[in-house]
Amino acid sequence: MSRKTGRLLIALLLTGCAITIGVGGYVARAATSVSDPFAALRVTRVAAAVPIAPFDLKALDGGTVRSNELAGKVVLLNFWATWCGPCKEEMPSLAKLQTQFDSARFQVITITTDMHPRGIKQFLDYLGIHLPVLFDESEDVSRTFMVRGLPTTVLIRPDGRAVGRAVGPRAWDSEESVALVRHILEETK
Repeated sequence: MSRKTGRLLIALLLTGCAITIGVGGYVARAATSVSDPFAALRVTRVAAAVPIAPFDLKALDGGTVRSNELAGKVVLLNFWATWCGPCKEEMPSLAKLQTQFDSARFQVITITTDMHPRGIKQFLDYLGIHLPVLFDESEDVSRTFMVRGLPTTVLIRPDGRAVGRAVGPRAWDSEESVALVRHILEETK
């Protein structure tokens, strides 16, 4: 075998190894994403599934929502404000996620300390979004959920225990988000 042929074979062998390692890494990441829907969406699991503190908040539509009314559903609580750019950007994806599931089993609830109902209504109407907006006037609920940055999202199991938390925007209408909600729904059957 000539030196030129030998170098070519070594180059091909190294290229094959690199491709195999690269594909193997991709497969490992894909397997992790499939096996752990929390990791796929960068949602932190809440240790020991902590029970949420009860709350009673006024809603944009004039009603009141109590936490005990959400029992039996998987709930996605999203803390946001109209002055928060990433919050406003992710709002349409939250609305789309809600449409993927029966509202008797899954509910997206948004909570804000932004006390401008008229501006909020105009913003939601402009985007055609119909999600419950609750006002955390005293910021007690935000403190209870340790909201330090917006948006912050907390996922709650049907038994009223927090199971996941995400700080920062997410594509809530993505396949990974739908898979995560399905996982929580299936896990709690």
